Amino acid sequence: MDDEAARRHRARVWGGAERKLWHASIDGTVGQRLRELAAWAERVGDDGGPLDAYGDGPVEEVERRVADALGLPAAVFFPTGTMAQQVALRCWAGRTGSPVVALHPLAHPEVHEGGALSAVSGLRTVRPTDEPRLPTAEEVRDHPEPFGTLMLELPLRDAGFVLPSWEALVEVVEAARERDAVVHVDGARLWECAPHFGRDLREIAALADSVYVSFYKSLGGLSGAALAGPADVMEEARVWRHRYGGLVFQQYPAAVSALRGLTRELPRLPSYVAHARVVAEGLRTGFEEAGTAWFRIHPEPPHTHQFQVWLPYAPDVLTAASLALTEETGTVLFRRWSGPGAGGPPGVAVTEVTVTEPGLSWTADDVRAAVRAFLSRLD
Repeated sequence: MDDEAARRHRARVWGGAERKLWHASIDGTVGQRLRELAAWAERVGDDGGPLDAYGDGPVEEVERRVADALGLPAAVFFPTGTMAQQVALRCWAGRTGSPVVALHPLAHPEVHEGGALSAVSGLRTVRPTDEPRLPTAEEVRDHPEPFGTLMLELPLRDAGFVLPSWEALVEVVEAARERDAVVHVDGARLWECAPHFGRDLREIAALADSVYVSFYKSLGGLSGAALAGPADVMEEARVWRHRYGGLVFQQYPAAVSALRGLTRELPRLPSYVAHARVVAEGLRTGFEEAGTAWFRIHPEPPHTHQFQVWLPYAPDVLTAASLALTEETGTVLFRRWSGPGAGGPPGVAVTEVTVTEPGLSWTADDVRAAVRAFLSRLD
Protein backbone atom coordinates (compact mmCIF):
# COMPACT_ATOMS: atom_id res chain seq x y z
CA MET A 1 0.00 0.00 0.00
CA ASP A 2 1.11 3.61 -0.52
CA ASP A 3 2.22 5.84 2.33
CA GLU A 4 -1.19 7.43 2.87
CA ALA A 5 -2.98 4.08 2.87
CA ALA A 6 -0.40 2.72 5.32
CA ARG A 7 -0.91 5.70 7.62
CA ARG A 8 -4.66 5.24 7.59
CA HIS A 9 -4.28 1.52 8.26
CA ARG A 10 -2.05 2.14 11.28
CA ALA A 11 -4.41 4.78 12.63
CA ARG A 12 -7.37 2.43 12.26
CA VAL A 13 -5.57 -0.49 13.95
CA TRP A 14 -4.07 1.49 16.82
CA GLY A 15 -7.14 3.67 17.28
CA GLY A 16 -9.46 0.68 17.51
CA ALA A 17 -7.28 -1.37 19.85
CA GLU A 18 -8.86 -2.85 22.96
CA ARG A 19 -5.93 -1.97 25.20
CA LYS A 20 -3.61 1.00 24.98
CA LEU A 21 -1.58 3.38 27.13
CA TRP A 22 -3.13 6.50 25.66
CA HIS A 23 -5.71 7.77 23.22
CA ALA A 24 -3.95 9.51 20.35
CA SER A 25 -5.50 12.65 18.90
CA ILE A 26 -6.29 10.83 15.65
CA ASP A 27 -7.90 7.78 17.29
CA GLY A 28 -11.53 7.16 16.42
CA THR A 29 -13.80 8.56 13.72
CA VAL A 30 -15.43 11.91 13.03
CA GLY A 31 -18.76 10.65 14.30
CA GLN A 32 -17.29 9.23 17.49
CA ARG A 33 -15.44 12.42 18.36
CA LEU A 34 -18.44 14.66 17.70
CA ARG A 35 -20.78 12.41 19.70
CA GLU A 36 -18.36 12.38 22.65
CA LEU A 37 -18.14 16.17 22.59
CA ALA A 38 -21.90 16.61 22.37
CA ALA A 39 -22.47 14.11 25.18
CA TRP A 40 -20.07 15.98 27.46
CA ALA A 41 -21.72 19.32 26.67
CA GLU A 42 -25.10 17.87 27.57
CA ARG A 43 -23.82 16.41 30.84
CA VAL A 44 -22.43 19.73 32.05
CA GLY A 45 -25.48 21.68 30.92
CA ASP A 46 -23.85 23.66 28.10
CA ASP A 47 -25.74 22.10 25.23
CA GLY A 48 -28.23 24.92 25.10
CA GLY A 49 -25.64 27.68 25.26
CA PRO A 50 -25.19 30.19 22.46
CA LEU A 51 -22.79 29.63 19.59
CA ASP A 52 -19.79 31.90 19.24
CA ALA A 53 -19.30 34.61 16.65
CA TYR A 54 -15.85 36.12 16.20
CA GLY A 55 -14.56 35.14 19.61
CA ASP A 56 -17.43 35.51 22.04
CA GLY A 57 -19.48 32.87 23.89
CA PRO A 58 -17.52 29.65 24.57
CA VAL A 59 -14.33 31.21 23.20
CA GLU A 60 -14.47 33.95 25.84
CA GLU A 61 -15.12 31.31 28.49
CA VAL A 62 -11.97 29.45 27.45
CA GLU A 63 -9.99 32.67 27.70
CA ARG A 64 -11.31 33.32 31.21
CA ARG A 65 -10.55 29.77 32.31
CA VAL A 66 -6.98 29.87 30.99
CA ALA A 67 -6.21 33.25 32.54
CA ASP A 68 -7.52 31.99 35.88
CA ALA A 69 -5.65 28.65 35.69
CA LEU A 70 -2.37 30.41 34.96
CA GLY A 71 -2.95 33.35 37.29
CA LEU A 72 -2.28 35.85 34.50
CA PRO A 73 -4.29 39.01 33.76
CA ALA A 74 -5.69 38.03 30.36
CA ALA A 75 -5.70 35.34 27.69
CA VAL A 76 -6.50 35.20 23.97
CA PHE A 77 -7.78 32.17 22.06
CA PHE A 78 -5.90 31.27 18.86
CA PRO A 79 -6.68 28.63 16.23
CA THR A 80 -3.06 27.39 16.29
CA GLY A 81 -0.05 27.54 18.57
CA THR A 82 2.19 28.56 15.69
CA MET A 83 0.14 31.72 15.24
CA ALA A 84 -0.06 32.38 18.99
CA GLN A 85 3.70 32.22 19.45
CA GLN A 86 4.50 34.33 16.41
CA VAL A 87 2.13 36.99 17.68
CA ALA A 88 3.60 36.86 21.18
CA LEU A 89 7.18 37.15 19.94
CA ARG A 90 6.49 40.01 17.57
CA CYS A 91 4.56 41.88 20.29
CA TRP A 92 7.57 41.58 22.58
CA ALA A 93 9.94 42.56 19.75
CA GLY A 94 8.02 45.81 19.38
CA ARG A 95 8.20 46.51 23.10
CA THR A 96 11.87 45.59 23.61
CA GLY A 97 13.06 47.11 20.35
CA SER A 98 14.86 43.87 19.49
CA PRO A 99 13.80 41.36 16.80
CA VAL A 100 16.15 38.73 18.26
CA VAL A 101 14.70 35.73 20.10
CA ALA A 102 16.93 33.37 22.09
CA LEU A 103 15.63 29.81 21.97
CA HIS A 104 16.74 26.20 21.74
CA PRO A 105 17.49 24.73 18.29
CA LEU A 106 15.00 21.94 19.07
CA ALA A 107 12.25 24.42 20.00
CA HIS A 108 9.02 24.20 18.00
CA PRO A 109 9.56 27.36 15.89
CA GLU A 110 12.96 26.09 14.77
CA VAL A 111 11.92 22.53 13.91
CA HIS A 112 8.22 22.49 13.05
CA GLU A 113 7.23 25.88 11.62
CA GLY A 114 9.11 26.15 8.33
CA GLY A 115 11.14 29.20 9.32
CA ALA A 116 7.99 31.21 10.01
CA LEU A 117 9.56 33.49 12.62
CA SER A 118 11.86 35.03 10.03
CA ALA A 119 9.75 34.55 6.89
CA VAL A 120 6.49 35.89 8.31
CA SER A 121 7.38 37.93 11.38
CA GLY A 122 10.81 39.29 10.51
CA LEU A 123 12.40 37.93 13.67
CA ARG A 124 15.84 36.40 14.09
CA THR A 125 16.86 33.61 16.45
CA VAL A 126 19.99 32.86 18.46
CA ARG A 127 20.79 29.71 20.39
CA PRO A 128 22.12 29.84 23.96
CA THR A 129 22.91 26.09 23.81
CA ASP A 130 22.89 23.13 21.44
CA GLU A 131 22.75 20.56 24.23
CA PRO A 132 19.57 18.41 24.39
CA ARG A 133 18.22 20.31 27.42
CA LEU A 134 17.04 23.77 28.36
CA PRO A 135 19.81 26.41 28.59
CA THR A 136 21.51 27.09 31.88
CA ALA A 137 21.59 30.48 33.56
CA GLU A 138 25.26 30.80 32.69
CA GLU A 139 24.58 30.12 29.01
CA VAL A 140 21.84 32.75 28.96
CA ARG A 141 23.87 35.28 30.88
CA ASP A 142 27.04 34.79 28.79
CA HIS A 143 25.54 34.53 25.32
CA PRO A 144 27.61 36.88 23.12
CA GLU A 145 24.70 38.40 21.18
CA PRO A 146 21.99 40.67 22.55
CA PHE A 147 18.38 39.46 22.43
CA GLY A 148 15.07 40.92 23.45
CA THR A 149 13.15 37.75 24.30
CA LEU A 150 14.13 34.42 25.80
CA MET A 151 11.76 31.65 24.77
CA LEU A 152 11.67 28.52 26.93
CA GLU A 153 9.81 25.39 25.78
CA LEU A 154 8.51 23.56 28.87
CA PRO A 155 8.96 20.65 28.48
CA LEU A 156 11.41 20.53 25.56
CA ARG A 157 9.55 17.93 23.50
CA ASP A 158 12.09 16.99 20.83
CA ALA A 159 14.79 16.44 23.45
CA GLY A 160 12.58 13.90 25.21
CA PHE A 161 10.01 16.03 27.08
CA VAL A 162 12.78 17.20 29.42
CA LEU A 163 12.53 19.83 32.14
CA PRO A 164 15.13 21.58 34.29
CA SER A 165 14.88 21.62 38.06
CA TRP A 166 12.78 24.39 39.58
CA GLU A 167 15.88 26.07 40.95
CA ALA A 168 17.58 25.97 37.54
CA LEU A 169 14.48 27.41 35.85
CA VAL A 170 14.31 30.30 38.30
CA GLU A 171 18.00 31.02 37.71
CA VAL A 172 17.53 31.02 33.92
CA VAL A 173 14.68 33.52 34.19
CA GLU A 174 16.74 35.72 36.50
CA ALA A 175 19.63 35.61 34.00
CA ALA A 176 17.30 36.80 31.24
CA ARG A 177 16.07 39.64 33.46
CA GLU A 178 19.67 40.68 34.07
CA ARG A 179 19.95 41.18 30.31
CA ASP A 180 16.68 43.18 30.21
CA ALA A 181 15.07 40.43 28.16
CA VAL A 182 11.47 39.31 28.53
CA VAL A 183 10.64 35.63 28.98
CA HIS A 184 8.07 33.82 26.87
CA VAL A 185 7.15 30.23 27.72
CA ASP A 186 6.17 27.78 25.01
CA GLY A 187 3.87 25.85 27.29
CA ALA A 188 2.15 23.65 24.73
CA ARG A 189 2.57 20.91 27.33
CA LEU A 190 2.90 23.13 30.39
CA TRP A 191 -0.21 21.57 31.93
CA GLU A 192 1.70 18.44 33.01
CA CYS A 193 4.84 20.17 34.35
CA ALA A 194 3.57 20.93 37.85
CA PRO A 195 4.44 17.55 39.45
CA HIS A 196 8.07 17.74 38.30
CA PHE A 197 8.55 21.26 39.60
CA GLY A 198 6.54 20.71 42.78
CA ARG A 199 4.77 24.00 42.05
CA ASP A 200 1.29 24.82 40.83
CA LEU A 201 0.61 26.26 37.38
CA ARG A 202 0.22 29.79 38.67
CA GLU A 203 3.64 29.81 40.30
CA ILE A 204 5.24 28.40 37.14
CA ALA A 205 3.46 30.90 34.86
CA ALA A 206 4.40 33.77 37.18
CA LEU A 207 8.02 33.39 36.11
CA ALA A 208 7.17 34.40 32.54
CA ASP A 209 5.99 37.56 30.83
CA SER A 210 3.74 35.52 28.53
CA VAL A 211 2.73 31.89 28.20
CA TYR A 212 1.30 29.89 25.31
CA VAL A 213 -0.69 26.73 26.03
CA SER A 214 -2.22 24.11 23.72
CA PHE A 215 -5.58 22.41 24.08
CA TYR A 216 -4.98 19.27 22.03
CA LYS A 217 -1.52 18.13 23.07
CA SER A 218 -2.36 17.24 26.69
CA LEU A 219 -5.99 18.13 27.23
CA GLY A 220 -7.50 16.07 24.41
CA GLY A 221 -9.00 19.01 22.55
CA LEU A 222 -9.73 19.10 18.85
CA SER A 223 -7.39 22.04 18.17
CA GLY A 224 -6.65 25.52 19.38
CA ALA A 225 -4.34 27.35 21.75
CA ALA A 226 -4.25 30.33 24.06
CA LEU A 227 -1.77 33.08 24.76
CA ALA A 228 -1.78 34.59 28.24
CA GLY A 229 -0.03 37.59 29.74
CA PRO A 230 -0.43 41.30 30.58
CA ALA A 231 -3.72 42.87 29.51
CA ASP A 232 -2.14 45.47 27.21
CA VAL A 233 -0.02 42.87 25.42
CA MET A 234 -3.05 40.61 24.99
CA GLU A 235 -5.01 43.52 23.48
CA GLU A 236 -2.25 43.97 20.92
CA ALA A 237 -2.23 40.20 20.39
CA ARG A 238 -5.90 40.40 19.40
CA VAL A 239 -5.02 42.96 16.73
CA TRP A 240 -2.28 40.74 15.32
CA ARG A 241 -4.51 37.66 15.53
CA HIS A 242 -6.93 39.38 13.16
CA ARG A 243 -4.09 40.40 10.83
CA TYR A 244 -2.80 36.84 10.75
CA GLY A 245 -6.24 35.52 9.81
CA GLY A 246 -6.93 33.98 13.19
CA LEU A 247 -10.19 35.73 14.05
CA VAL A 248 -12.34 32.81 12.91
CA PHE A 249 -16.10 33.31 12.62
CA GLN A 250 -17.04 30.25 14.69
CA GLN A 251 -14.81 27.94 16.74
CA TYR A 252 -17.30 26.37 19.14
CA PRO A 253 -16.20 22.72 18.55
CA ALA A 254 -12.60 23.61 19.43
CA ALA A 255 -13.66 25.88 22.29
CA VAL A 256 -16.02 23.33 23.84
CA SER A 257 -13.40 20.61 23.54
CA ALA A 258 -10.91 22.94 25.26
CA LEU A 259 -13.38 23.50 28.10
CA ARG A 260 -13.82 19.75 28.40
CA GLY A 261 -10.06 19.32 28.62
CA LEU A 262 -9.70 22.00 31.27
CA THR A 263 -12.51 20.43 33.27
CA ARG A 264 -11.84 16.74 32.76
CA GLU A 265 -8.19 16.17 31.82
CA LEU A 266 -6.30 18.92 33.64
CA PRO A 267 -7.08 17.56 37.14
CA ARG A 268 -6.04 14.06 36.03
CA LEU A 269 -2.63 14.96 34.62
CA PRO A 270 -0.75 14.46 37.93
CA SER A 271 -1.99 10.85 38.02
CA TYR A 272 -0.82 10.36 34.44
CA VAL A 273 2.61 11.73 35.31
CA ALA A 274 2.91 9.44 38.32
CA HIS A 275 1.84 6.38 36.35
CA ALA A 276 4.22 7.19 33.50
CA ARG A 277 6.99 6.36 35.95
CA VAL A 278 5.40 2.96 36.62
CA VAL A 279 5.20 2.30 32.89
CA ALA A 280 8.79 3.43 32.32
CA GLU A 281 10.01 1.10 35.07
CA GLY A 282 8.01 -1.77 33.56
CA LEU A 283 9.61 -1.11 30.19
CA ARG A 284 13.09 -1.02 31.65
CA THR A 285 12.56 -4.25 33.57
CA GLY A 286 10.98 -5.92 30.56
CA PHE A 287 13.91 -5.09 28.30
CA GLU A 288 16.41 -6.22 30.93
CA GLU A 289 14.63 -9.52 31.53
CA ALA A 290 14.53 -10.16 27.79
CA GLY A 291 18.28 -9.60 27.56
CA THR A 292 17.94 -6.64 25.19
CA ALA A 293 21.52 -5.70 24.39
CA TRP A 294 20.90 -1.95 24.34
CA PHE A 295 17.93 0.30 24.98
CA ARG A 296 17.26 3.70 26.41
CA ILE A 297 14.32 5.21 28.27
CA HIS A 298 14.68 8.97 28.27
CA PRO A 299 14.40 10.72 30.61
CA GLU A 300 14.38 8.16 33.40
CA PRO A 301 12.28 8.64 35.39
CA PRO A 302 10.02 10.64 33.06
CA HIS A 303 9.61 14.33 33.82
CA THR A 304 6.02 14.40 32.52
CA HIS A 305 3.53 11.78 31.33
CA GLN A 306 5.46 11.49 28.05
CA PHE A 307 8.92 10.12 27.38
CA GLN A 308 11.09 8.47 24.72
CA VAL A 309 12.18 4.87 24.15
CA TRP A 310 15.25 4.08 22.01
CA LEU A 311 16.12 0.71 20.45
CA PRO A 312 18.91 -0.35 18.02
CA TYR A 313 16.72 -1.30 15.04
CA ALA A 314 15.54 0.36 11.86
CA PRO A 315 12.40 2.48 12.42
CA ASP A 316 10.37 0.52 9.85
CA VAL A 317 11.17 -2.76 11.58
CA LEU A 318 10.00 -1.47 14.96
CA THR A 319 6.90 0.15 13.52
CA ALA A 320 5.99 -3.13 11.81
CA ALA A 321 6.45 -5.04 15.08
CA SER A 322 4.34 -2.47 16.95
CA LEU A 323 1.57 -2.82 14.38
CA ALA A 324 1.76 -6.62 14.37
CA LEU A 325 1.43 -6.72 18.15
CA THR A 326 -1.81 -4.75 17.98
CA GLU A 327 -3.22 -6.65 15.02
CA GLU A 328 -2.59 -9.99 16.70
CA THR A 329 -3.34 -9.21 20.35
CA GLY A 330 -5.44 -6.00 20.42
CA THR A 331 -2.81 -4.30 22.62
CA VAL A 332 -0.87 -1.14 21.77
CA LEU A 333 2.49 -0.74 23.49
CA PHE A 334 4.35 1.44 20.99
CA ARG A 335 3.20 3.23 17.88
CA ARG A 336 5.30 4.68 15.08
CA TRP A 337 9.09 4.80 15.33
CA SER A 338 11.44 7.26 13.63
CA GLY A 339 15.11 8.04 13.26
CA PRO A 340 16.91 9.78 16.13
CA GLY A 341 17.07 13.15 14.42
CA ALA A 342 20.04 15.45 14.00
CA GLY A 343 22.84 14.57 16.36
CA GLY A 344 21.33 11.27 17.44
CA PRO A 345 23.33 8.04 17.41
CA PRO A 346 23.23 6.07 14.14
CA GLY A 347 21.53 2.70 13.91
CA VAL A 348 18.81 3.39 16.46
CA ALA A 349 15.17 4.43 16.37
CA VAL A 350 13.06 6.39 18.83
CA THR A 351 9.39 6.46 19.74
CA GLU A 352 7.33 8.53 22.13
CA VAL A 353 5.26 6.94 24.89
CA THR A 354 2.36 8.75 26.50
CA VAL A 355 0.33 7.67 29.53
CA THR A 356 -3.24 8.92 29.92
CA GLU A 357 -6.46 7.46 31.30
CA PRO A 358 -6.31 4.10 29.43
CA GLY A 359 -2.81 3.48 30.78
CA LEU A 360 -3.76 3.85 34.44
CA SER A 361 -5.01 0.25 34.51
CA TRP A 362 -1.65 -1.12 33.35
CA THR A 363 0.55 -2.59 36.08
CA ALA A 364 4.31 -2.92 35.75
CA ASP A 365 3.76 -6.65 35.11
CA ASP A 366 1.34 -5.81 32.29
CA VAL A 367 3.99 -3.61 30.72
CA ARG A 368 6.66 -6.31 31.06
CA ALA A 369 4.37 -8.85 29.39
CA ALA A 370 3.69 -6.44 26.53
CA VAL A 371 7.44 -5.87 26.10
CA ARG A 372 7.99 -9.63 25.77
CA ALA A 373 5.19 -9.89 23.21
CA PHE A 374 6.58 -6.93 21.25
CA LEU A 375 10.14 -8.25 21.22
CA SER A 376 8.95 -11.67 20.06
CA ARG A 377 7.79 -10.02 16.86
CA LEU A 378 11.30 -8.80 16.15
CA ASP A 379 12.73 -12.31 15.97
